[in-house]
Amino acid sequence: MDDELRTKIETEAEKHALFNALKHDSDADVGAIMGSLMGENPDFREHGSEVPGIAGKVVAQVNQLDGDERRDRLEELDAELVEELDAEDEEDDQVLPDLPNAEEYDEIRMRCAPNPNGPWHIGHGRMPAVIGTYKDLYDGEMLVRFDDTDPETKRPDMSAYDAILSDIDYLGFEPDEVIKASDRLETYYDHARDLIEKGGAYTCSCSGEEFSNLKNDAKACPHRDKDIETTMAEFEDMIAGEYSSGEMVLRVKTDIEHKNPALRDWVAFRIIDTPHPRPEAADYRCWPMLDFQSGVDDHLTGMTHIIRGIDLQDSAKRQQFVYDYFDWEYPETIHWGHVQVDEYDVKMSTSTIKELIEKGELDGWDDPRAPTLQSVRRRGIRGEAIREAMVGLGTSTSNVDLAMSTIYANNRELVDDGAPRFFFVRDSVEYPLIGDYPEAAEPAVHPDHEDRGTRHIPAGEAVLIEADDIPDHGERVWLKGLGCFQHTRDALQYTGDDISAVRDEGVDVIHWVPAEANVPVRMRTMDGDVEGVAEPDFAETDVDDIVQFERVGFVRVDSVARSATESRAAEPRDSEDDDETVTYFAHE
Repeated sequence: MDDELRTKIETEAEKHALFNALKHDSDADVGAIMGSLMGENPDFREHGSEVPGIAGKVVAQVNQLDGDERRDRLEELDAELVEELDAEDEEDDQVLPDLPNAEEYDEIRMRCAPNPNGPWHIGHGRMPAVIGTYKDLYDGEMLVRFDDTDPETKRPDMSAYDAILSDIDYLGFEPDEVIKASDRLETYYDHARDLIEKGGAYTCSCSGEEFSNLKNDAKACPHRDKDIETTMAEFEDMIAGEYSSGEMVLRVKTDIEHKNPALRDWVAFRIIDTPHPRPEAADYRCWPMLDFQSGVDDHLTGMTHIIRGIDLQDSAKRQQFVYDYFDWEYPETIHWGHVQVDEYDVKMSTSTIKELIEKGELDGWDDPRAPTLQSVRRRGIRGEAIREAMVGLGTSTSNVDLAMSTIYANNRELVDDGAPRFFFVRDSVEYPLIGDYPEAAEPAVHPDHEDRGTRHIPAGEAVLIEADDIPDHGERVWLKGLGCFQHTRDALQYTGDDISAVRDEGVDVIHWVPAEANVPVRMRTMDGDVEGVAEPDFAETDVDDIVQFERVGFVRVDSVARSATESRAAEPRDSEDDDETVTYFAHE
């Protein structure tokens, strides 16, 4: 990163921090400004791992100013932002916009409607994060409805039902009700019969190509005017399995001359010969299309507001025809753009991830390289960090970019205070120690909490340091907790413990571990596995602990080496290697 870019980051971070502090009348927060900082400055994203550190220092400086000083400084940097602050009402502290016409409803009810064809990728987390937040804001209810009425093209994954509910829990929400569309076929049949009786649907045996040509020419299907009795009989035959896939469909009668061909006499039910994977639904062959099923369910379950993608605007228009036939009131609808997440090489697509897992290119849905909620959860990233980042995107109709650095900044705020520190050395080189150096280092468990005590790291006769930290011959280095050493004759010669070598002379401070007493560790990262060794006290950690490897980053302990668990009389954990502890890298 060059000086010009660093200066720009510092300036932009200062503006955002001042604005954040003044808006909320409190100290600025790194996590709170990262989303807007990165979103408004796309050129910062390739330096996403460095930006939070730079911004953090700026935020600390802003937080030392009083309110008047903050306002004066923001006026100096960007007077328009001060005007924006002055124009805002207190209610504008709410991140999400008010739901339309919310005051007209006794209770707000919203739904997440996942297709359970696989566990969720990160982008899926936006819907429950926003709906769950609205639920809390309005003291409303959230329904989870599994839209699993396509047993062929988007075939349900039996493990996905529980996995998705687990992801919602991870994000911090509990649904008030959970239903499966595949349990409700008889309900959809009943409403289809009612629609036929109202003259709003007809059975059609045209081939897909034949009907497409008629539709595009705004010409009526020859089956459109058949009598209700014939349509009803043929629909009952569809339910009874008298037709094969493609032989017969039930269409909603709309406007055959509608300006949008996609809305002309759309399919409500079709035949699928592939059995549903759920035993309870395996015998059905006549399945509703999503627009019919979802439209009926939204009414019957009392949805007041729907959030859906901007690309699904036609769905609302198709469903409106059904609502008009039944004289129902359509729910308030919010359309939003798609969310794109940076940093991953793997496409954020359930089918793509599933294919890579089947090929063995990913270890599973929680592989650190997979852009899934299971993956970031295993890496030690809290659901709250994701939820805050998703809610911060709002409900704009434009496509939005989510920088993982925003999630990392949020998570850092959540875990930093509780994470003990340890030394972890990668790509290690062994160096003997020479001189009258201390027998052991006693660094703090946490630099901000003296009451948590210290770690004991015996120096021994030699240490392991990272290859990149090796000083040139004759140069000095400070082994944290031990003191200053000079690189000489392929050894490290102790030169004392005068900290001025660091403060005044710029000697680098590095981490290390004893060459003999250490803990083998495999750290799983998005770029592959990294092997190394940690200081002895790391053997006392437990599965799910979040720790910080100094100068490396935060990790979650995934499994503990057999030797460590046995020494603590604990039951051995599952791990990829019983002789090493496995961690998952979260972020710097």
